[in-house]
Amino acid sequence: MSETTTPILEPLFDERSKVESWRLHILIEAGYPLSIAERLAVSEADLHVACEMLSRGCQPETAAEILL
Repeated sequence: MSETTTPILEPLFDERSKVESWRLHILIEAGYPLSIAERLAVSEADLHVACEMLSRGCQPETAAEILL
């Protein structure tokens, strides 16, 4: 990769990383085990739906199967 493209791509990766970290934090607080939360955090799964599923009694494994 050339030096001219690095400054453009770095903020995109940095921002994505921040969003994924935030999502991971929210999912763990909602009750997901780390391994499942990590997979959900980097996916396109709807964060609000994921959290609501657990609050309504859905098991984390089942929620992940549905969401992923």
